[in-house]
Amino acid sequence: MAMLGPEEWQAVTLSLKVSTWATLLSLPLAVLAAHALARWRFPGRTLLNGLVHLPLIMPPVVTGYVLLMLFGPAGSVGSVLQSLGLTLAFNWAGAALAAAVMGFPLMVRAIRLSIEAVDPRLEQAAATLGASRVWVFVTVTLPLILPGLIAGIILGFAKAMGEFGATITFVSNIPGQTQTIPSAIYAFLQVPGGETAAVRLVTISIVLALGALLLSESAARWAARRVGGK
Repeated sequence: MAMLGPEEWQAVTLSLKVSTWATLLSLPLAVLAAHALARWRFPGRTLLNGLVHLPLIMPPVVTGYVLLMLFGPAGSVGSVLQSLGLTLAFNWAGAALAAAVMGFPLMVRAIRLSIEAVDPRLEQAAATLGASRVWVFVTVTLPLILPGLIAGIILGFAKAMGEFGATITFVSNIPGQTQTIPSAIYAFLQVPGGETAAVRLVTISIVLALGALLLSESAARWAARRVGGK
């Protein structure tokens, strides 16, 4: 880390900033979507499931282009935001949005599997005692899904750290503004003599990815022991 140059440090710190905001922004929606898919029965449930997982199966460039069409300066949402003084395209906030969209399916899947593993009779018992749906979720469901929640957060963060295609399509590759670790690696590989810097960033990416996976596993085990009272 001490050998990183200023441009490399910018990419690392910006990646951490973008990934943190992407995770925080997508978490409430991920919990809601996971709970809806796991517990609710409603028309359009299959469509919602498809939309949630669409970023996983579409080319990331397509996702980035859709974001650009929607949230770009000429987009239906972007033009409204711009009139309010908010700009997402070619801005670090847009990179956070793209990273959140790409990490969202992984977060939802981990949380949904945890909710489906909870015995619905526990929630029903709390409801019969007069607790509202929100209070049942907070006091019964949420503590029991803690392992999956933690795993989803970490996986979503790791995916956001590694996002490239959607980000570079939506916000371009501007050093200090939108250049995250993956786009910085791509930029260094395009110039003579940039391989050394690229290798350093590749090494950091591998360490962060492995660290996130190990942390996800250990945090999930800790949460499972805590929930189980062991």
